[in-house]
Amino acid sequence: QVQLVESGGGLVQVGGSRRLSCVASGPVLTIHRMGWYRQTPGDQRELVAAMTNGGRTYYVDSVKGRFTISRDNADTVYLQMSNLKPEDTAVYICVASKGSFSVSSAPWDYWGQGTQVSVSS
Repeated sequence: QVQLVESGGGLVQVGGSRRLSCVASGPVLTIHRMGWYRQTPGDQRELVAAMTNGGRTYYVDSVKGRFTISRDNADTVYLQMSNLKPEDTAVYICVASKGSFSVSSAPWDYWGQGTQVSVSS
């Protein structure tokens, strides 16, 4: 199976920036989409950003204009986060899918363990 490993989480001040990375291993040529979910205590998981192999992107409304998703090859995805707010505090989880779906649609086949981003006010 594809394995996803995130890095780049940590503490950041309000208004600051942080870049998350995710590297996939295994049968990476089967990956069609990669993206980022986030989960906060008491909340449902939400898809923050996603990108297909063809370059289509999705952003949840709350991060538009502040976050940028990018990929430099089939097995790596980044999330550049700027102008961070306390409500961005969450575990950010790298996800990937093997099918040809709309950029933001279910299902997501592979899930990483997550990396904590804490934004202090």
